[in-house]
Formats: sequence, C-alpha cells, structure tokens
Amino acid sequence: MDRYRTYSAFFDFYLSEHSRPLTRALHYVGSSCGIAALIATISTGNPLWIAAGLLAGYGCAWIGHFFVEHNKPATFTYPLWSFIGDYHMFFLWLTGQLGKRMKRVRGS
Repeated sequence: MDRYRTYSAFFDFYLSEHSRPLTRALHYVGSSCGIAALIATISTGNPLWIAAGLLAGYGCAWIGHFFVEHNKPATFTYPLWSFIGDYHMFFLWLTGQLGKRMKRVRGS
C-alpha cells in the first residue's frame, strides 16, 4: 500500500476501498453506533460507552472489509485518517454528495 502524504489523496483511496454498497452501509451503521455511544457517554458520564462505540464501529466496518469487500481496512496503516474518512464518507452520504465523489474516484 502506498503512503499517502495528504488527506485528500488518502480519501480518494479510502473511497475506492469502499466500492460495494453493503460495505458502506456497514460503515454507516458503525458510525451511527459511534455517535450514539458518544452521546451516551456525555449523557451518563460513563466512559465505557466509548469502548462500546469503538467496538461496534470498527466491528461493523471490519466485517464489511473482510467479508464483503475482501480487502484490508485502511485503519491498520492510517488509523487517524481512516477514522476521519469514516465520518467524511458518512457526511457525504447523508448530504447526497457521495455518488458524485465516488464517480470522480472511479474516473467515470
């Protein structure tokens, strides 16, 4: 795997590693669990919710990579950019902009 020097270049690679809709859907479920866990942590003051959110978030994402996409999660090489990329992709999907960005990445 190439070493990316900018987040922008990394994010194009990141999207290419999420080409299947089911992989992306699993990421959205995981990201939603992460947000819910953050809210639960703030609401209850119990930091164990953070661990639950990380477990659910990464668990869903890694199932998508290992069993649907059949590739290695970028988290292993780019942990921070991958975490940011999850929420960036989630935001693009929520705002209806993901299809346009995916087309650009695919070169169509």
